[in-house]
Amino acid sequence: AFIDETDLPVTMRSHLRDRPVVLVPVFYRCPMLCTQVLSTLLRAVNQQELVPGKDFEVVVFSIDPRETPALASEKKLHYLHREAMPRSRGGWHFLTGGASETARLTGAIGYRFSYDERTDQFAHPAAIAVLTPDGTISRYLIGLDYRPGDLKLALDEAGRGAIGSLVDKFVLRC
Repeated sequence: AFIDETDLPVTMRSHLRDRPVVLVPVFYRCPMLCTQVLSTLLRAVNQQELVPGKDFEVVVFSIDPRETPALASEKKLHYLHREAMPRSRGGWHFLTGGASETARLTGAIGYRFSYDERTDQFAHPAAIAVLTPDGTISRYLIGLDYRPGDLKLALDEAGRGAIGSLVDKFVLRC
């Protein structure tokens, strides 16, 4: 259970329909890496022909349980008002949740992070997961170079239920 950017309760299952899901762990107050992940993903989405909300869903969720739906809404407006095509805005979801929900979801996708109290920041990888319509991890996209063709291929594979390699899972855990 999470709370979406409109302050309504949602479950991850509610975003798993008949299409793939791009799952994006971030923390909204991140001063650098998460901003780059979201900007790079947004460019890749806008430069290929598949449309969020029609062909796939994008679910961005905060790994920081202190962040609020109001902050999630602010981030969604920031990214989608400025750059995204209006036809795709409904396919982007920005979520927040409690510590147990976040730990359960990040654990399920093998996404490891740690909180540094001194800096009030999270150490985390630059990575997103592409899920099949039933919620199985199909592929990870790692780093800050999500190319439109790579994203489209990952979404096509996930839509067919194809599962990525064990190397994908190993790299994310390192």
